[in-house]
Amino acid sequence: MLSTEDLTKVYESGLFRKRSVTAVDGVSFQIRKGQISSLVGESGSGKTTVARIILKLIQPTTGRVLYKDRDISYIKKSRDLIDYRRHVQGIFQDPYSSFNLFYKVDRVFNMMFKLFEKPVPKTERKVMVESVLKTVGLNPDEVLGKYPHQLSGGQRQRVLVARSLLVNPEILLADEPTSMIDASTRIDVLKVFTDLKKEMELSIVFITHDLGLAYYISDRILVMQQGKMVEEGDAEEVIMNPKHEYTKSLLSAIPTLSKKWA
Repeated sequence: MLSTEDLTKVYESGLFRKRSVTAVDGVSFQIRKGQISSLVGESGSGKTTVARIILKLIQPTTGRVLYKDRDISYIKKSRDLIDYRRHVQGIFQDPYSSFNLFYKVDRVFNMMFKLFEKPVPKTERKVMVESVLKTVGLNPDEVLGKYPHQLSGGQRQRVLVARSLLVNPEILLADEPTSMIDASTRIDVLKVFTDLKKEMELSIVFITHDLGLAYYISDRILVMQQGKMVEEGDAEEVIMNPKHEYTKSLLSAIPTLSKKWA
């Protein structure tokens, strides 16, 4: 569905003495249809930068992003960009900051209809919005007509997933989608992703620093360290037989419960 080839992103800083920081260094991987691939690494490993490049929010310094064998790395025409974003959508870590606080949820959905090739009548819009809300486990009557602050963190995150599904994408990038919500609702959001994979054959890139969470949700795991891809493979193989020392250190950091009896 989508692949990156030797993707590199270098940031330049400083007015007089130039400094270069390499956020992503020669990253190559593939996203397969109907699978959840987790991009795992600690903060600063470059995983979010990779997602932002794929979503066309920033340009790569070198390398390519191929969507169905088409190089989209440097497309600039608005028509081409809209077409690409109709197929590749993203949701972000903080659901609250993804909303305009002065817009009701209804308006957030209506703005997405600008990505459609043809105008959608208002009567059809309502049916489509209600349908995607039900897909992610939300009751339309409980969220439509409300402002973001009137929703819980889990509801806001699922609204963002529903908004992305409105354009019927083929690939969804989810950047730390559960880190800003309560543990009690985290499993509900994760179940949304696994259900979407099964029911819609949606390809999902799940970005997280938690290797245990990646194992729970993923078909494949890709491990990044300091901008480089250090290990990738089937989730079971990466967890049960890690080859890179960094992967082993991430595994050792997964908390476990123990109980001492007096």
